Amino acid sequence: MSAEKMEAMATAEVDEKLYSRQLYVMGHEAQRRMMASNALVIGVSGLGVEIAKNCILAGIHSITLCDPSPVTSYDLGGNFYLSESQIGQGSRAALCQPKLAELNPYVQVKAADGISSLSDVDSLLSLVEGMTVVVLTVPLPKGMVEQLNEKCRSQGACFIYTLTMSVFGMAFCDFGDKFIVSDKDGEAAATSQIETVLAENPAVVKVLEDQGRHGLETGDKVTFARLRGDVEGFLEDNKEYDVNVTGPFTFELPGADLTQMKVTGSTTQGYITQIKQPVTLSFEPYAKKVQQPGEFMLSDFAKFDRPPILHLGFQAIVEYMTKNGGDLPAAGDAAAIQQVLEIAKSLDTDNILGDSKEAPRILSHLASGSRAILSPMCATLGGMIGQEVLKACSGKFTPIPGFFYFDADETLPDSVLADASLLAPTNTRYDSQIAVFGKDMQEKLQALQYFIVGAGAIGCEMLKNWAMMGVACGPSGHVYVTDMDRIEKSNLSRQFLFRNTDIDKFKSATAAAAAKGMNPQLNITPYQEKVAPDTEHIFGDDFYDKLSGVCTALDNVEARLYVDQRCLFYRLPMLESGTLGTKGNTQVVVPHLTENYGATRDPPEKSIPICTLKNFPNQIQHTLQWARDWFEGEFKQAAEEVNSYLVSSTEQYMDSLQPNSKLETLRLVRRTLVDERPTSFEDCVTWARLTFEKLFNNQIRQLLHNFPPDQVTSSGTKFWSGSKRCPKVLQFDIDEKDPDAGMRNHLDFCMAAANLRAAMFGIKGNFDEAYFRKVLQDIIVPDFTPAEGVKIAANDAEEEKSGGDAPMGDNTDAEANDILASLPKPSELAGFRLSSIDFDKDIDDHMLFVTACSNLRALNYTIPCEDTHRSRAIAGRIIPAIATTTALVTGVICLELYKIVGTARKELTLEAYKNGFVNLAIPFMTLSEPTAPAKTKSVLKGKEWNWTAWDSLDMNLGNITMGEFMDHFEREYNLEISMLSYGVSILYSFFANKKKVEERKAMKMTDVIFSISKKEFPPNQLFIILEVIANDKETDEEVDLPYVKFRFG
Repeated sequence: MSAEKMEAMATAEVDEKLYSRQLYVMGHEAQRRMMASNALVIGVSGLGVEIAKNCILAGIHSITLCDPSPVTSYDLGGNFYLSESQIGQGSRAALCQPKLAELNPYVQVKAADGISSLSDVDSLLSLVEGMTVVVLTVPLPKGMVEQLNEKCRSQGACFIYTLTMSVFGMAFCDFGDKFIVSDKDGEAAATSQIETVLAENPAVVKVLEDQGRHGLETGDKVTFARLRGDVEGFLEDNKEYDVNVTGPFTFELPGADLTQMKVTGSTTQGYITQIKQPVTLSFEPYAKKVQQPGEFMLSDFAKFDRPPILHLGFQAIVEYMTKNGGDLPAAGDAAAIQQVLEIAKSLDTDNILGDSKEAPRILSHLASGSRAILSPMCATLGGMIGQEVLKACSGKFTPIPGFFYFDADETLPDSVLADASLLAPTNTRYDSQIAVFGKDMQEKLQALQYFIVGAGAIGCEMLKNWAMMGVACGPSGHVYVTDMDRIEKSNLSRQFLFRNTDIDKFKSATAAAAAKGMNPQLNITPYQEKVAPDTEHIFGDDFYDKLSGVCTALDNVEARLYVDQRCLFYRLPMLESGTLGTKGNTQVVVPHLTENYGATRDPPEKSIPICTLKNFPNQIQHTLQWARDWFEGEFKQAAEEVNSYLVSSTEQYMDSLQPNSKLETLRLVRRTLVDERPTSFEDCVTWARLTFEKLFNNQIRQLLHNFPPDQVTSSGTKFWSGSKRCPKVLQFDIDEKDPDAGMRNHLDFCMAAANLRAAMFGIKGNFDEAYFRKVLQDIIVPDFTPAEGVKIAANDAEEEKSGGDAPMGDNTDAEANDILASLPKPSELAGFRLSSIDFDKDIDDHMLFVTACSNLRALNYTIPCEDTHRSRAIAGRIIPAIATTTALVTGVICLELYKIVGTARKELTLEAYKNGFVNLAIPFMTLSEPTAPAKTKSVLKGKEWNWTAWDSLDMNLGNITMGEFMDHFEREYNLEISMLSYGVSILYSFFANKKKVEERKAMKMTDVIFSISKKEFPPNQLFIILEVIANDKETDEEVDLPYVKFRFG
């Protein structure tokens, strides 16, 4: 389909509730283009269904499935919509279509009719017409692939060819001679604030250094907004200017001559925004590229020589298939493997194989496992190629420039298994894994006991992968999954185990049931509990003691760090992954071999200074945080404070107040309960209008009274300069629309504030605009005169100084008593309570208020405004998310699970494991070996011992006495204990009372701890963590030791 036709069709409304998180990745324009696009997927085995699933979740217009082939047991290794009962039946496309169609009601999912065989080239070519992109996911003869590619070119459709075999994968993209990319990387446009503009030719712009580097490159284009000072009239708002970068904080504007600009000394301020430019990319067809592949996209820089080998290998496999009636080599078939090797050598015109020692092993494994469809490989390639399809449909992000190869050969043994009985198919879902790793390794996977923390997007994908892999599907295996959250509509575009009918159900239970539906052999138990110290009675020693490992599917660092500490203590592997839009990362944590997750941490996020929030905002982030804080204070904290007063006696309530905030709290209660208490919705509208006046007019007038526009500091510089933007007063205008987002902020604020106020007081709301217009025009707004003597902090130091304890004394107590006397007695309001409103970014009424409130404050300070969609992301701290990245990271981390289980049949070294980082937008992927754990050097029993965070001194002697503990410690380690502690409790020290020491030595360890802490041990606790300070008996030197892990249960 032509770009013009797509553009004409791309007018449908976007369901922002469904695609909420994805829209922060793709944007509305790209989403609409996707909604006008059609995809054809040829081949619906594991990889094909994975790609289709990701594209359907993303919301393209239609997807046609073409695959008349009957189901084989190998398909079941990756196809989660086929079952063992369907083996031998066909077609794969028709069998998968109904379940794929359930994923998204907006997407038309069709199975192609009239296709009897994938070798019917004319029938396949007839399907290309009207398609935006064609994806081939099964091996076809080279000539057919070239014909399909050429047909796509003639129809203006993008062409993608991708395969997975065993732990090897390939992809090829041809998007035509002139493919326009609207946004090559998806990064947010660079923005900066102007410090000054020099009157030169060309003009030189310097940005505020405390706001960071401008992030521009020579050749970029920028626009200016909210210009102030001498440059007004010389530089235009919203006009595009070319950029020539001269430094990290400076750049020139070629063609902009400001030599005529008069420098009067007035403050220059304004905002700079980068304008992202489209780029046109040219691709080459498969017929040419397969012969001259050029530079390959790498996935692992340690395997820079691997892509050329796999390029030959996949061609050899296809040629073998063509020569053998469409059959791929059987697992372990030595003759077939040798034939593939010979074909590869015949194709090797550049002597690639002759220079490689690894090539015979790689090609042998590729040939032996060519029938095998592994779920982790389908997820990895399906995520990456799913995003390529979306690029073809949307024109957003940079496609793969030709060929891409990927492998996880570290999971494989040194040579193809010679024992045919280990590889023989069993006509079950696990035949693909058996063909690659052997039956004994499959049994190991089925016996695993894993704990997955989180059942959101990553959790759903992980459970699907595990169900296909057979994880915990044996008699002794089990998966435990926990998630406190319930399903929301915004989850459905990427958490594919959920449907519309599941909204408001618990994620963990729904995901567990869906995964078990895919593989009834899966043993799984869902929980709805947080994993934290206060749930250790559930997830305690006895729980972790039976686990094989833990998988985190979390969305916050704090929870990850807690789980990481659990894994450290119990020495369990941890599979960690996360996503941020098109970016994803994976980390495998292996006891003793790699560092733990918490060993390295990102610096904490910078907070906004209070002074900036209160009086001197200069970014929309500041005004949104201020609006959120105001929401919390007015609609949540005020209600909670009133309710606290109403349920307590006067004495109890006064005693509960903090001395330094008592007066302010009582004023809040009186204002909410007496002075401004509404009795009708009209009162709520009046309150909203007067609040507008107070926040955006009166308070600004008071600020300008304290700090006039021409104010100078003691050093002679202008007070309102740099990042301090001089505000302006807003006059209420019900018809006002801001120039940036087109929001009706004045009216929106009053409507949202009035309805929230009404909800807080249990009054029926009203969003009728005509009603608001009528009531608002009759409200009388009192005059305001700025007061003398009001103190406003001019900077953070003054704010911190003024933030100390409020003055206390007789006057404060007297005013507090006066306020208390003016309040109605709780008994007079028996049964009356206010509704406390918690801010929820996904509730439109809440966001309407926060957006309007933020934009009004932005207009006060001449800051560019934002619409509700963008404001929701900032105020709600929304993490952009898309199904493609999620699928990919779970696939990559599941490949590490193979290694942990031992599929390589040898002890793996650190470099065999891989941490991953991917950015599908560029596209970029890199796998690298994890970092080894840091070591602490000690001397124990005369020998050097380098221990890590994984180590402890383990004592498994039962609940012995403290004396027996100390004697054993001395005998075992030749160390004399000088101090022994449990948490903050000292159990023994060399300077302690001798009589008390002797008493404790005769007591059981648990009794000693109880006698000090007065806390009983939970019945599921098996271990005690003890800290020891000890000296070498021979040298009397103190020895650095890890903690003691004492098992008493």
